[in-house]
Amino acid sequence: MTSKIIIMAERIKDAEDRLLESMFASPPLADDGFSVRVVRKVNRRLWLRRLTLPAAAVIGGAIAIKPLSGLVALLSSLSSLVPLDAINMASNSIPQFQTIVLGAILLAVCLVGTRFLED
Repeated sequence: MTSKIIIMAERIKDAEDRLLESMFASPPLADDGFSVRVVRKVNRRLWLRRLTLPAAAVIGGAIAIKPLSGLVALLSSLSSLVPLDAINMASNSIPQFQTIVLGAILLAVCLVGTRFLED
């Protein structure tokens, strides 16, 4: 079924329309690969930005392991001062390891998905 709607802008063309059509009908300018180089450079910088934050997080985590282990040792020595009932109640409220892993996977999928939507 063909449409019977007539679009007047396609039928009536003035001098400016003809000039624009002739400009866009001409062959593209030879840029000797300039646009390809620009696109590569932009993509390279985009991937560099995407990888910088995770790399910095890994490096920061590696640096923070030793002070964190000292903090854990200090907290374990302080746990003898806390009543046993309070420790049992707190340990029951900690989520299971599978729940934490599932949440981390879901977070990673959401972050990757938003990156794909941005592109």
